[in-house]
Amino acid sequence: MLTPAVAKCLVVSKVLIADGMVTDEERTFLAAMMDRFGLDEDEKKQVIELKGLDEAEPMVAALPAEERRDIVELLVDAASADGKLSPHEMRTVTRISKALGI
Repeated sequence: MLTPAVAKCLVVSKVLIADGMVTDEERTFLAAMMDRFGLDEDEKKQVIELKGLDEAEPMVAALPAEERRDIVELLVDAASADGKLSPHEMRTVTRISKALGI
């Protein structure tokens, strides 16, 4: 089952995988975010395995505007977690931001 917290983590994962590689810094960022949102072990596994990725964005798009703005901030933080912002990551951040109406 997809919860809002899992959906948020999955949306951020889209940015982390956008350039085709996930660095140790990005893994650390994702792990900290999953802990911050209180995901249990099964939910963390769901995020790591990208299960529910297609359903995550519409669920996050239905959240209140303030929560969507917070997610966009997380997307930017995630994209730059490894110290560089790839064009793929930036395009993904832009696309998701537009989809979320931010």
